[in-house]
Amino acid sequence: MSRNKKIVLISLIAAVILALGPLFVLKGAEFGGSDNAGSDKVAEITGEEHEPWFTPILEQLIGGELPGEVESLFFCVQTGIGVGVLAYGFGYLVARKKYGGAQAEEKTEETL
Repeated sequence: MSRNKKIVLISLIAAVILALGPLFVLKGAEFGGSDNAGSDKVAEITGEEHEPWFTPILEQLIGGELPGEVESLFFCVQTGIGVGVLAYGFGYLVARKKYGGAQAEEKTEETL
């Protein structure tokens, strides 16, 4: 196995351990989101319950809270768009490096 493959394999194993480790080490712990943590911290500091400044637009349109499945769908779509933008950017940079050098060499040969 080549050195690069070993590094990739070790990195993948480390990422899996970092992602799944807390689930086994901290059994029974509550993993809440940043919204809940922020609200709890405001209540702790001020001594009052936190009231949001506004209601999300979609919740106003449907007249209630979004179902968890819809929130998950929106999150997945947002993630997919982000991954698409990153993949396009990396692909563009690779293609520019790959074909940009060839075009520069052709221009140099034409001027000679």
